[in-house]
Amino acid sequence: MTSTFTDAFLRTAEHHAAWGAEQLEALEQVLPGGPWTADLDQCRYESSGRVVRVGLLGSYDQAGRSWLWGWANPGLRGSAVVAAGARIAEFGRLHDVPELREEGVDLSGFADPHRAAESLAFVGMGVLGAAGYIGQPAGPDTRVYFTPDDPQIPHAPLNPLTMPRHLVTGAGLFGRSPHAVVTGYFAHHRVPTTTAADRITAHLPGGSTAEVAFDALGRIAAINVN
Repeated sequence: MTSTFTDAFLRTAEHHAAWGAEQLEALEQVLPGGPWTADLDQCRYESSGRVVRVGLLGSYDQAGRSWLWGWANPGLRGSAVVAAGARIAEFGRLHDVPELREEGVDLSGFADPHRAAESLAFVGMGVLGAAGYIGQPAGPDTRVYFTPDDPQIPHAPLNPLTMPRHLVTGAGLFGRSPHAVVTGYFAHHRVPTTTAADRITAHLPGGSTAEVAFDALGRIAAINVN
Protein backbone atom coordinates (compact mmCIF):
# COMPACT_ATOMS: atom_id res chain seq x y z
CA MET A 1 0.00 0.00 0.00
CA THR A 2 1.46 3.37 -1.00
CA SER A 3 1.17 6.56 1.01
CA THR A 4 2.53 8.87 -1.64
CA PHE A 5 2.77 9.31 -5.38
CA THR A 6 5.70 8.06 -7.42
CA ASP A 7 8.51 10.40 -8.43
CA ALA A 8 7.43 10.08 -12.06
CA PHE A 9 3.93 11.28 -11.19
CA LEU A 10 5.20 14.19 -9.11
CA ARG A 11 7.57 15.31 -11.87
CA THR A 12 4.63 15.38 -14.24
CA ALA A 13 2.51 17.22 -11.69
CA GLU A 14 5.07 19.97 -11.18
CA HIS A 15 5.42 20.54 -14.90
CA HIS A 16 1.71 21.48 -14.99
CA ALA A 17 1.39 23.06 -11.54
CA ALA A 18 1.57 26.80 -12.26
CA TRP A 19 -0.36 26.96 -15.51
CA GLY A 20 -2.89 24.49 -14.09
CA ALA A 21 -3.54 26.76 -11.11
CA GLU A 22 -3.87 29.67 -13.51
CA GLN A 23 -6.32 27.77 -15.70
CA LEU A 24 -8.51 26.63 -12.81
CA GLU A 25 -8.84 30.23 -11.69
CA ALA A 26 -9.90 31.23 -15.21
CA LEU A 27 -12.41 28.36 -15.34
CA GLU A 28 -14.05 29.46 -12.09
CA GLN A 29 -14.69 32.89 -13.59
CA VAL A 30 -16.71 31.52 -16.52
CA LEU A 31 -18.23 28.40 -14.97
CA PRO A 32 -19.06 29.03 -11.30
CA GLY A 33 -20.18 26.24 -9.03
CA GLY A 34 -23.79 25.41 -8.27
CA PRO A 35 -26.42 22.78 -9.06
CA TRP A 36 -25.40 20.69 -12.03
CA THR A 37 -26.52 17.95 -14.38
CA ALA A 38 -24.65 15.84 -16.89
CA ASP A 39 -25.60 13.66 -19.86
CA LEU A 40 -22.63 11.39 -20.53
CA ASP A 41 -24.06 10.07 -23.79
CA GLN A 42 -24.19 13.63 -25.10
CA CYS A 43 -20.93 14.77 -23.42
CA ARG A 44 -23.07 17.50 -21.90
CA TYR A 45 -22.60 19.32 -18.60
CA GLU A 46 -24.85 22.10 -17.31
CA SER A 47 -24.34 24.39 -14.34
CA SER A 48 -25.56 27.88 -13.49
CA GLY A 49 -27.44 28.08 -16.78
CA ARG A 50 -24.39 27.32 -18.93
CA VAL A 51 -24.14 24.18 -21.04
CA VAL A 52 -20.69 22.98 -22.09
CA ARG A 53 -19.27 19.93 -23.79
CA VAL A 54 -17.12 17.84 -21.46
CA GLY A 55 -15.20 14.60 -21.18
CA LEU A 56 -15.21 12.34 -18.15
CA LEU A 57 -11.80 12.46 -16.50
CA GLY A 58 -12.33 10.01 -13.64
CA SER A 59 -14.15 9.30 -10.41
CA TYR A 60 -13.26 9.00 -6.75
CA ASP A 61 -14.91 6.40 -4.52
CA GLN A 62 -14.81 7.98 -1.07
CA ALA A 63 -15.90 4.80 0.73
CA GLY A 64 -13.32 2.62 -1.00
CA ARG A 65 -10.76 5.42 -1.17
CA SER A 66 -9.94 4.61 -4.76
CA TRP A 67 -9.67 6.43 -8.06
CA LEU A 68 -10.90 5.11 -11.42
CA TRP A 69 -9.92 6.77 -14.68
CA GLY A 70 -12.85 7.51 -16.96
CA TRP A 71 -11.37 5.56 -19.88
CA ALA A 72 -11.30 2.44 -17.63
CA ASN A 73 -14.94 2.65 -16.55
CA PRO A 74 -16.49 -0.65 -17.76
CA GLY A 75 -19.76 0.99 -18.72
CA LEU A 76 -18.12 3.77 -20.74
CA ARG A 77 -15.21 2.12 -22.55
CA GLY A 78 -15.03 3.28 -26.15
CA SER A 79 -17.61 6.04 -25.72
CA ALA A 80 -17.08 9.64 -26.80
CA VAL A 81 -17.13 11.01 -23.26
CA VAL A 82 -13.94 9.12 -22.31
CA ALA A 83 -12.18 9.17 -25.70
CA ALA A 84 -9.79 12.05 -24.90
CA GLY A 85 -8.94 10.57 -21.52
CA ALA A 86 -7.35 7.55 -23.19
CA ARG A 87 -4.39 9.83 -23.97
CA ILE A 88 -3.64 9.90 -20.24
CA ALA A 89 -2.98 6.16 -20.26
CA GLU A 90 -0.82 6.52 -23.36
CA PHE A 91 1.22 9.21 -21.62
CA GLY A 92 1.57 7.02 -18.55
CA ARG A 93 2.89 4.11 -20.58
CA LEU A 94 5.26 6.30 -22.59
CA HIS A 95 6.72 8.06 -19.54
CA ASP A 96 6.41 5.16 -17.09
CA VAL A 97 3.96 6.86 -14.72
CA PRO A 98 2.04 4.06 -12.92
CA GLU A 99 -0.72 6.34 -11.63
CA LEU A 100 -1.59 7.35 -15.18
CA ARG A 101 -1.22 4.06 -17.03
CA GLU A 102 -3.16 1.85 -14.59
CA GLU A 103 -6.97 1.73 -14.64
CA GLY A 104 -7.27 2.82 -11.02
CA VAL A 105 -5.24 4.09 -8.09
CA ASP A 106 -5.57 2.87 -4.49
CA LEU A 107 -5.62 5.98 -2.29
CA SER A 108 -6.30 4.25 1.03
CA GLY A 109 -2.71 4.74 2.19
CA PHE A 110 -2.76 8.49 1.75
CA ALA A 111 -3.23 10.76 4.75
CA ASP A 112 -5.75 12.77 2.71
CA PRO A 113 -7.26 10.55 -0.01
CA HIS A 114 -9.57 13.31 -1.24
CA ARG A 115 -6.64 15.62 -1.86
CA ALA A 116 -4.85 12.78 -3.63
CA ALA A 117 -7.88 12.35 -5.90
CA GLU A 118 -7.81 16.06 -6.68
CA SER A 119 -4.12 15.70 -7.57
CA LEU A 120 -4.94 12.92 -10.02
CA ALA A 121 -7.63 15.05 -11.64
CA PHE A 122 -5.24 18.00 -11.78
CA VAL A 123 -2.49 16.00 -13.48
CA GLY A 124 -4.98 14.37 -15.86
CA MET A 125 -6.08 17.86 -16.86
CA GLY A 126 -2.45 18.85 -17.38
CA VAL A 127 -1.56 15.86 -19.53
CA LEU A 128 -4.58 16.57 -21.74
CA GLY A 129 -3.81 20.28 -21.88
CA ALA A 130 -7.44 20.81 -20.94
CA ALA A 131 -9.05 24.09 -19.95
CA GLY A 132 -9.46 22.99 -16.34
CA TYR A 133 -11.33 20.26 -14.53
CA ILE A 134 -14.67 20.16 -12.75
CA GLY A 135 -15.23 18.03 -9.64
CA GLN A 136 -18.77 17.36 -8.44
CA PRO A 137 -20.47 14.99 -5.96
CA ALA A 138 -22.42 12.22 -7.69
CA GLY A 139 -23.88 10.47 -4.68
CA PRO A 140 -23.04 10.07 -0.99
CA ASP A 141 -19.71 8.32 -1.65
CA THR A 142 -18.74 9.28 -5.19
CA ARG A 143 -17.17 12.32 -6.75
CA VAL A 144 -16.83 12.69 -10.52
CA TYR A 145 -14.41 14.81 -12.49
CA PHE A 146 -14.94 16.31 -15.93
CA THR A 147 -12.71 18.26 -18.30
CA PRO A 148 -14.30 20.96 -20.45
CA ASP A 149 -13.88 20.43 -24.18
CA ASP A 150 -15.70 23.46 -25.47
CA PRO A 151 -14.62 26.74 -27.11
CA GLN A 152 -16.77 28.58 -24.58
CA ILE A 153 -14.10 27.79 -21.99
CA PRO A 154 -10.96 29.71 -22.97
CA HIS A 155 -7.40 28.79 -22.15
CA ALA A 156 -5.89 31.42 -19.88
CA PRO A 157 -3.27 33.58 -21.60
CA LEU A 158 -0.02 34.55 -19.92
CA ASN A 159 -0.66 37.74 -17.99
CA PRO A 160 2.56 39.39 -16.73
CA LEU A 161 0.62 40.99 -13.86
CA THR A 162 -0.72 37.74 -12.42
CA MET A 163 2.12 35.47 -13.55
CA PRO A 164 4.21 35.87 -10.35
CA ARG A 165 1.29 34.80 -8.19
CA HIS A 166 0.59 31.73 -10.31
CA LEU A 167 4.25 30.71 -10.28
CA VAL A 168 4.41 30.95 -6.49
CA THR A 169 1.09 29.11 -6.11
CA GLY A 170 2.25 26.37 -8.45
CA ALA A 171 5.55 26.00 -6.63
CA GLY A 172 3.67 25.37 -3.39
CA LEU A 173 1.25 22.74 -4.68
CA PHE A 174 3.61 19.76 -4.64
CA GLY A 175 6.66 21.36 -3.05
CA ARG A 176 9.45 19.54 -4.86
CA SER A 177 11.06 21.54 -7.66
CA PRO A 178 10.08 25.17 -8.19
CA HIS A 179 12.50 25.15 -11.14
CA ALA A 180 10.39 22.48 -12.88
CA VAL A 181 7.22 24.44 -12.09
CA VAL A 182 8.60 27.60 -13.71
CA THR A 183 9.97 25.71 -16.71
CA GLY A 184 6.64 23.97 -17.23
CA TYR A 185 4.71 27.23 -17.02
CA PHE A 186 6.69 28.95 -19.74
CA ALA A 187 6.73 25.81 -21.88
CA HIS A 188 2.93 25.66 -21.70
CA HIS A 189 2.71 29.26 -22.88
CA ARG A 190 5.35 28.60 -25.55
CA VAL A 191 7.60 31.33 -24.26
CA PRO A 192 11.33 30.92 -25.00
CA THR A 193 13.59 30.94 -21.96
CA THR A 194 17.24 31.28 -21.06
CA THR A 195 18.38 29.19 -18.10
CA ALA A 196 21.29 29.93 -15.76
CA ALA A 197 22.35 28.19 -12.55
CA ASP A 198 20.18 30.35 -10.32
CA ARG A 199 17.59 31.90 -12.62
CA ILE A 200 15.28 31.47 -15.57
CA THR A 201 14.69 34.38 -17.94
CA ALA A 202 11.58 34.27 -20.09
CA HIS A 203 11.38 36.34 -23.26
CA LEU A 204 7.79 37.51 -23.31
CA PRO A 205 5.79 38.65 -26.34
CA GLY A 206 6.32 42.32 -27.06
CA GLY A 207 9.97 42.34 -26.06
CA SER A 208 9.68 42.36 -22.27
CA THR A 209 11.33 39.77 -20.06
CA ALA A 210 10.48 37.97 -16.84
CA GLU A 211 13.31 36.85 -14.59
CA VAL A 212 12.71 34.20 -11.94
CA ALA A 213 15.56 33.89 -9.43
CA PHE A 214 16.10 30.92 -7.11
CA ASP A 215 17.83 30.81 -3.74
CA ALA A 216 20.47 28.31 -2.60
CA LEU A 217 17.72 25.81 -1.65
CA GLY A 218 16.08 26.03 -5.07
CA ARG A 219 13.11 28.09 -3.89
CA ILE A 220 11.74 31.04 -5.83
CA ALA A 221 13.51 34.07 -4.40
CA ALA A 222 12.27 36.83 -6.71
CA ILE A 223 10.22 37.37 -9.86
CA ASN A 224 10.88 40.53 -11.87
CA VAL A 225 9.11 41.59 -15.05
CA ASN A 226 10.96 44.17 -17.15
